[in-house]
Amino acid sequence: MITTEVTFDELATLMKKAAGITVDPQELTQDPDRPFDSFGIDSLGLLGIVGEIENRYSQSLPPDSERCKTPREFLDLVNNTLKAGA
Repeated sequence: MITTEVTFDELATLMKKAAGITVDPQELTQDPDRPFDSFGIDSLGLLGIVGEIENRYSQSLPPDSERCKTPREFLDLVNNTLKAGA
């Protein structure tokens, strides 16, 4: 069984790709409860990240995924959803 888990590194890559925001993955790892808006990511940017994840894993994320406030909250939601659907 392949465990699918989106990491902080991957999230940083997606933030760059989908929202054009460069974030050091270390920052996400060290401060996962820092709000997305402090990185310059708004709900629209997060929506782009949601789209990238849905395309990459061929799985829908819950509606309102883009309302997550922090990287930890977002990754918990994403990874729980991917595990449930795996």
